[in-house]
Amino acid sequence: MQTLLICFSSLLLIATLIPLVKNEYWIFRVFEYPRLQKFVLNCLCILFWIIFFKSNLILHLVFLVLMILNASYLLYLILPFTKLSPIQVLAITKEIPENGISLMVANVFQYNTNYKGCLSEIEKANPDVVLLLETDHKWELGTVALDEAFPFSIKVPLENTYGMLLYSKLPLEEAEIKHLVEADIPSIHTKVVLPNQQRVQLFAVHPTPPVPTENPTSAERDKELLLVAERAQKTDLPVIVIGDLNDVAWSYTTTLFLKMSGLLDPRRGRGFFNTFHAHYPFLRFPLDHAFISADMKLKKIKRLQNFDSDHFPMFISLQYEKKAKLEQEPMQPDADDIAIANEKKQAV
Repeated sequence: MQTLLICFSSLLLIATLIPLVKNEYWIFRVFEYPRLQKFVLNCLCILFWIIFFKSNLILHLVFLVLMILNASYLLYLILPFTKLSPIQVLAITKEIPENGISLMVANVFQYNTNYKGCLSEIEKANPDVVLLLETDHKWELGTVALDEAFPFSIKVPLENTYGMLLYSKLPLEEAEIKHLVEADIPSIHTKVVLPNQQRVQLFAVHPTPPVPTENPTSAERDKELLLVAERAQKTDLPVIVIGDLNDVAWSYTTTLFLKMSGLLDPRRGRGFFNTFHAHYPFLRFPLDHAFISADMKLKKIKRLQNFDSDHFPMFISLQYEKKAKLEQEPMQPDADDIAIANEKKQAV
């Protein structure tokens, strides 16, 4: 038992240390994902070290202390996404219907054919804007019924699992389909017109993940996110960024994105809202995101029911309030953050 505990504890310690290496190669970045899982396993290890503790063995004491320190560090990393931490985005105190916008984001899994399930979930959620990711031409045909309820749309169906279908009940203006980093990876940039005629800059993104079958490094993903962050920071309009970022909420890159864009994460202080993998409860991470500018407040955020995809859909309802900027403070980048962001934007 002791040998097993030593091996497993050592692996957990290594899995925590690997992401500290600021290298873009996938093996270093992928270990950022399961921080919650590592914390749970770490706590189990601590329990076993206590149960099988032998006071005359220094080795036991060393590993027990190391695992407690490791668990404390992991808790520090995930704590901002629990209800024990302050919220980053305030809830509305008074509803102003003409200032509101609700959005649903769903990675449908391209090879999934449950179109009816998707349409049913959209009907139940009743969002103003729907973003469907991993959509090919079959998905475009399978969801054609949305055209009636959502008169405005931007459709980029692709066969490479990076297609996008954006549907809106609200008018869309100055719509652009961008390929910021890779020629076959689109993002949608458009302005949404609220009922009060306020324009909101919307970015819909789905960069590639750092995995051997896609890109061996995170360089492409990081660059796309930071280029979007740059655009978000420069506009005077309220901003919403939605999509499957192929990155977890607590990663260094996501935090850097928030700092460089000046956007806020509505999940902070509310929960993880893990969206992937829908079929394996212990292997779930928050990969699908909605980030907003400080002049917006939260009405509702919810993870929706799965319709045979490997992702759960996300729903978020927001309200534009200009004075909210005085109440909500984005994270600020330091000199190192700015230097790293500039370096990443020049990569690839």
